Amino acid sequence: MSSTPLRSHAPLLEIVLDQIGSDIVSGKIQPGEKFTLQTLCESFSISRTVARETMRALEHLGMVSSSRRVGITVLPTEKWSVFSGPIIRWRLRVATQRDEQLNSLTALREAVAPRAARIAAIAASQREGQRLRDLASTMRELGEQGKGDTEDFLEANIEYHSLLLSGSDNEMFTALIPSITAVIQARHDINGFEASPSGQLLACYNDLADALFDRDDAKAEQLCKELIELEGSSTVA
Repeated sequence: MSSTPLRSHAPLLEIVLDQIGSDIVSGKIQPGEKFTLQTLCESFSISRTVARETMRALEHLGMVSSSRRVGITVLPTEKWSVFSGPIIRWRLRVATQRDEQLNSLTALREAVAPRAARIAAIAASQREGQRLRDLASTMRELGEQGKGDTEDFLEANIEYHSLLLSGSDNEMFTALIPSITAVIQARHDINGFEASPSGQLLACYNDLADALFDRDDAKAEQLCKELIELEGSSTVA
């Protein structure tokens, strides 16, 4: 493990965890490779306390195991907590992992989001339904102004899709919000959104919000499927 300079303005734990996590995901640190708390201390010029907290965080993510006699051992991918935000972020950052991770997340979204939208059409409150309509209107206004590639559009888009999940009142769907958000963020960061999205896409945001507000569960599910397909073709490739 090579020595890595640390940025003084960022929390040490965050920096060290980010570096080691990225190295494991990229394959720079291979499964089965071992290191110790002392190795971490020396490589990053950190205290034993920070090294121990880093090790615990990696253990929580399923990326390493530790024992007194063996030390810290890097675990294979199948042991990782693949729905966790940090692992998703690291995999999207590493070029060799990005396509596979994005495809996995997109498949998850296609499987979950339409069902969540159907349930949300029944379970969501009137306030949540109205908020979804407001977000759809915001995205339509931004899109028609040629601002579909802005941070404001991205934030509205993330909240819109998050609300489809949380509105289902299903704790397992809600727990997937960080993973679904990662798909949207990655599409924006990697390919970019169109400045002027198609009228069909913008209308679909409105139609889906209306279906949910009107408690038309079958229509909400179908429109969510259409929306995901339309969004998939709206990035700048």
